[in-house]
Amino acid sequence: MRVAGDVLALVRDLALPPRCAGCGEIVGAAHRFCAGCWSSLRFVGPPWCAECNTPFTHDRGTETRCAPCLADPPKHAGVRAAVAYGDVARTLALRLKYAGRTAYAETAARLMLRHMPENASLLVPVPLHRWRLWRRGYNQAALIADCLSALSGVPCDRTTLERHRATPPLRGHSAHARRAAVRAAFRVSGGAVAGHHVVLIDDVYTSGATTDACTAVLLRAGAASVTILAWTRVLEGEAAD
Repeated sequence: MRVAGDVLALVRDLALPPRCAGCGEIVGAAHRFCAGCWSSLRFVGPPWCAECNTPFTHDRGTETRCAPCLADPPKHAGVRAAVAYGDVARTLALRLKYAGRTAYAETAARLMLRHMPENASLLVPVPLHRWRLWRRGYNQAALIADCLSALSGVPCDRTTLERHRATPPLRGHSAHARRAAVRAAFRVSGGAVAGHHVVLIDDVYTSGATTDACTAVLLRAGAASVTILAWTRVLEGEAAD
């Protein structure tokens, strides 16, 4: 049976060879990038702020907090992302979100896995409103969460956190307008998150308006902590399309 499976895999790869998620070039295996796209990715990691995980330009110590966190500590337990927002990260996110390239959810998840918190006990994707889910056919954050669950063994809950009120696209709005748009848009049904160290999964972290609103309702529902984990994060001085 294994021989037959290997033959089928070979035929599949010959007919539909794996391609780079950034440029479409043929690569050696699925979920890999070509050398050029790989080298252009900016991986996010320490040294960073102990509160919000914003990268520092140099090591300031593991307990150092950035000025915004000192002035107004966040409710979440950090914002972690595989890579900084850029051309390749943007291309993967857009193809996953709008072009039906659902396999890219695993591509993203594999690189996000290294930032999974050690105390993670439940993965919760940022939800779509039911009408947007109906139009798109899937929630890209939920696909990433499913892949992360399979890779890490941490269970995923797709249904407890709901976006019960439709919200407009946030692109191009000010931070204040973004917060106002998502205010009271989310709710938690039941007590499934109580006591859990929740990891909130999203594809792109921009201003934090959506994830802050989700974090607030998860904490009110009894979550012990909420860490945000995204494929890519827009850093200061960059703009998301």
